[in-house]
Amino acid sequence: MSTIEQTKQGIPTGAWQADTIHSRVAFEVPYAVAKFTGEVPDFEASLVDGRLTGSAKIASVQVKEESFVTHLLAPDFFDAEKHPVVSFSGSDIKRDGDKVEIDGEITIKGISQPAKITGTVNGPAVDHAGKTRIGFELETKLDRSKFDMNWNMPLPNGEPALSNTVTLKAELTLVAQEA
Repeated sequence: MSTIEQTKQGIPTGAWQADTIHSRVAFEVPYAVAKFTGEVPDFEASLVDGRLTGSAKIASVQVKEESFVTHLLAPDFFDAEKHPVVSFSGSDIKRDGDKVEIDGEITIKGISQPAKITGTVNGPAVDHAGKTRIGFELETKLDRSKFDMNWNMPLPNGEPALSNTVTLKAELTLVAQEA
């Protein structure tokens, strides 16, 4: 049995870095009758001996309506001038086949909250260039009000336009680093 086959049921050890070309960090928030979505393309992620960490530079946030970026960077939301980075750290990673669950902590606006991230894992596998990769599709839901993001506006029916529930998504391709 090859080393790759042996490690498919566990999380591999060693150091792994995100291939950001083949990875993505995004968010979505229910808004009125739809979803408000965006991405944060300037991010880093690594997996080192069973500890998954990542950070995203909020100033790189992208949404479909460019004029909304200024509001997202303002104190009503991320307060990017004072808190330029959102981060995650998780050390309790459980794998069962292609399912994965990670207990960790997310920090937004300097406020840290526990987070349970769930999703799928694919690999490890060797690519066309001989590099070993592992892929994760991860998701968690959080309450933005716990991170001092309370901006909202009422709809005509009195309901808030923007939900407090935010879904964070990460599609990560991690590449094993040579020792």
